[in-house]
Formats: sequence, C-alpha cells, structure tokens
Amino acid sequence: MKLLFVADPLETFQTYKDTTFSMMREAVRRGHTLMACTPQDLRWQRGEKVTGFVRDIRLTGDARDWFIAEQQTPDERPQVLAEVDAVLMRKDPPFDAEYFYATHLLSQAQREGARVFNDPAALREHPEKLAILEFAQFIGPTLVTRDAADVRRFHAEHHDIILKPLDGMGGMGIFRVGPDGLNLGSITETLNQGGAQTLMVQKYLPEIVRGDKRILVIGGEPVPYCLARIPQGSEIRGNLAAGGKGVAQPLSDRDWEIARALGPVLAARGLLLVGLDVIGDSLTEINDTSPTCFQEITDQTGFDVAAMFITALEKELAA
Repeated sequence: MKLLFVADPLETFQTYKDTTFSMMREAVRRGHTLMACTPQDLRWQRGEKVTGFVRDIRLTGDARDWFIAEQQTPDERPQVLAEVDAVLMRKDPPFDAEYFYATHLLSQAQREGARVFNDPAALREHPEKLAILEFAQFIGPTLVTRDAADVRRFHAEHHDIILKPLDGMGGMGIFRVGPDGLNLGSITETLNQGGAQTLMVQKYLPEIVRGDKRILVIGGEPVPYCLARIPQGSEIRGNLAAGGKGVAQPLSDRDWEIARALGPVLAARGLLLVGLDVIGDSLTEINDTSPTCFQEITDQTGFDVAAMFITALEKELAA
C-alpha cells in the first residue's frame, strides 16, 4: 500500500517517542511505502483534484537521521490524494483555523475517492474538549461557558476547579483554583478574553495524583493497556509535554466500561484511532486529531500498539 502521512515537518519528530513514526515503522515492516507532507502542502484548483506536494521517504533505522527523502523540498512532486491507498491525518494540535481548513481539503479529497483516516468530517464534529458532552454519563461536573458569572457560580458549588481553553494542547493554559478562589477572576478573564472566548471548567479530580490515563481505542477496540501520565512535583498537569511521568498499566474495569461504550460509536463515525483521557473514573477528553502514547505503552508492556493500528488500517482498506 501507498500511505501518505499529513503531519508536522519530519525534521521535528522525536522518534524515540513519536507515535506517527511508530506507525510508519510498522507499515514499512509490512512492505508498505511512505509519503509525507504537511497541511500547508495541500492544494486544490479548479479542474484538478486535491493534491499534496509530497516527499517519498525511506526509513534508515538510525535514531537521529531516521529518514531519507527522494525530494529535498515537497514542491518537487505533486501527488493526487485520491491516487494513494490511504491518507493519514496526523498533524498535531492545536485545532486552529488552518487545521479546520485542512480538514475541508481532505473532505474534498474524499469526495474525489481518497481514503482519509481519521475522517475529516468526524474531526470537525469531535473537538477534543467538547466531544465529551455527548457522553455526559461518564464525565465529572463540567461547565462550558464564556460567562464569568457562570464560572463563579460553578466555583461556589464545587470549590476546587480546573479551567482550560478549548483549543489547548499538552496541558497548555490549564489552571486550578482552590476553595479560596484566589485569582479566579484574573484567570477567567485570561481564558475567556473578557467574554469573547468560550472555556471549559471542571471539578478538580484528586485522582489526578494517580495519573491522567490515556486509553487508546483502535477500530473501536480498546488497547488493553493505558498510559497513566502522573504529575510531578507541584504540577497539577499529567501531560507528558508538561513533565508528567508516563506509567503503563492494565485498564481498570471502569476504563473498559468507558472504552467499550465509546469505541464502537466513534469508530462508526470514521474515527479509526482515538485517545480517551480518564482521571479516576471520569472521562475528561476525547483526543482524535493526533493521539499519541503508542511507543510508551509498547516499550513498557510489550503490547505492539502500532501493529494493532496498521492491522486495523489494512482491514478498513480491504472493506
């Protein structure tokens, strides 16, 4: 199969932990060929199909210089997306306007015959923070608002809360306000931009000290191990990007319950890969743009997550 990865620049990959790299490595092991481009390399012009200016790449096996590209720059070779076997959208967040526009180009490519994973329309319909609202039976007390008075009322009810922007990633912009309410007004003004932007507020879950669990679901089926991202020092954030420590562990009964309830629903909508974030017994986010943690789980447990993913991809393409 010919696989096109739409991702961040290859030169920025940290291959010892990068999930997209682990997908590529497993695909090559099975004899598939690789192409890569960034979202800004996508284009559409009247009379043509959606095209990516791509680089054909080979993996070297070297940790540092990990790939060889036949093209020095992407604009050397145009590739019609409908003429490859699968397009994998693996651009990291944030889900900003440019990401949104890229999903529209990918939807057009689908109309022209391309197979895109995750489905671009599903990416638009499932923003990572807000997607949990559909599954309220699994989440803790949560408020979505741009109104500072709503935030104050929520704090008065729950006393210890987390505030976060809807477009954040890697723990960026997350604040905790305790019972004393210290800086609640200032934090709210920072996040809601004086009422211009919507934010999410959630009751603080003390189980975070045992980790913010990333549960991977592939083709509707849960990976049997999650990665508990445990905050370090005085941090409240378990995100690996914020210095959290990743500890792989088997799914709990509650983890299985959540993953089995959501997995088939999301897979039916075209989300081949999702990452469910669970603190204690509560679902906190549904990551679908570029879920990670493949290598950490595999390295610590021996369960080959990338193999499970490529098998699921091959099954989808054969359907």
